[in-house]
Amino acid sequence: MNYGRFFSICMILLLAQSLCSCKKNQGKEVPIEILDDHTLDESPDINAMASRIHEVYVPIYSDIYNQTRDTRTLLTATLSIRNTSIRDSLFINKIDYYNTQGDLVRSYIDQSIYLRPMETIDYVIEQKDTSGGSGANFIIHWYAKRPLSPLFQAVMVGGLGAQAFSFTTEGVEVEPE
Repeated sequence: MNYGRFFSICMILLLAQSLCSCKKNQGKEVPIEILDDHTLDESPDINAMASRIHEVYVPIYSDIYNQTRDTRTLLTATLSIRNTSIRDSLFINKIDYYNTQGDLVRSYIDQSIYLRPMETIDYVIEQKDTSGGSGANFIIHWYAKRPLSPLFQAVMVGGLGAQAFSFTTEGVEVEPE
């Protein structure tokens, strides 16, 4: 018997067993990262900033219809916010997630945050999270000291049987309320 091969197989099995036996998140909700190191020390005067605040609507599909209106396929959705500036920071004071009926599901930040030049943040709507539905969306408020063109996208990933698929949506600027 080839002991080198036997030893390699045993090591692979031990590694696989140790990875599979790691404690899972026992049904507890994982806290959402809010970029604590990116929060501003002082809250900006939103009333003074009102003319510079931009509002972006990003459609999210946390599920899609499959074959009939009664059959749905659950998806994982990722909101990606990208600061495309190589020099200036992007400031965000609202990231709110709404469901198909237009009800606020959750707010992702409770104070303004910033993204450094060329930085990206992501927020994930997990596949098992059915609170949004097929017409879910994000509303994001952002501002900057100089004109910027940040990128707001969503990537949805899912599968049917042995086939996987993904698609993206783009944020569109809407009139702030």
